[in-house]
Amino acid sequence: MTHRIALVGSGTMGALHALALARTDRAKLIRVIEPREDAGRACASHFDTQWSAELESLSDVDAVVLASATESHTDLAREILAQGKPLLVEKPVASSRYTTQEIVTLSASLDVPLMCGLVERFNPAVLTALALCREPVHLLARRHSPYASRVRTGVSWDLLLHDVDIALRLFGTSPSRITSAAGRFHPGSDESAEDTVDAVLAFPSGLATLSASRLGQRKVRSLTIAELDRLIELDLLRQDVTIYRHVPREGLPSGDSLWRPREIIEIPEPISAREPLAAQLDHFLDLVEGKGDAAAERASILPAHQVVGTVLAHAAFAPPFKG
Repeated sequence: MTHRIALVGSGTMGALHALALARTDRAKLIRVIEPREDAGRACASHFDTQWSAELESLSDVDAVVLASATESHTDLAREILAQGKPLLVEKPVASSRYTTQEIVTLSASLDVPLMCGLVERFNPAVLTALALCREPVHLLARRHSPYASRVRTGVSWDLLLHDVDIALRLFGTSPSRITSAAGRFHPGSDESAEDTVDAVLAFPSGLATLSASRLGQRKVRSLTIAELDRLIELDLLRQDVTIYRHVPREGLPSGDSLWRPREIIEIPEPISAREPLAAQLDHFLDLVEGKGDAAAERASILPAHQVVGTVLAHAAFAPPFKG
């Protein structure tokens, strides 16, 4: 069955979603909805589909991918769900844990599938590491990017949300304590939008130390997971995993040279080789077809949004940039 999909938003993420839709035979992009006519027409033309400026009636589609600017998500999500259309919304669902709760509750009350684009859930490196981990005690995450003026929300909702979601999955529970600090430094950022945030999440069995920034000079997406007997490193951009085990000097065979490497390094085969956005789309289409667990998917959205809301509510903020 080929599902008719409408795409809302034709920016950076919208174009990537359109590409994923173009590459699957399970769905067909039948409309690009974008208020900016030039951008909307260009995207629609590139993917050989129709353009409209407004949402209007969705009677001609089976489901919707919402990839517009975060500040527009709330009103659009309400309308899409009210029309009974399964919705994949780019993260965050909304830049407030309370509004996110409202959207999730509306989805449940209408019994309409809702999925958040937490695409790292489908990253082969993340899938492999989560399958390998037994007793993690510390997660160190760094998600840094160069400044992007198109993103008007703070870096906590834009970037940190991904690693919070990974931490919750890794430790399998909510944090018992959260400490954080943030700062706005770039003169182009909105006054309410932080450019950097560092958070420490304390879990019953370990710690997660998370850093997100849009003041970097290169794109970094790295995770390091420490267990008592090994270290698991992930590069989310290359989608690879490396495992390190330290060999104490007394554990080496007698007569070995002092120059012998004291680490055992393993590179496991990835669980999946699929492109994450394509895998995410397949999961969404399963929900549309009733094959997935819509209630479980809906319930998985809130925890990370609630933690990010707490991070921001309790953050110690550095003085704002003075231009």
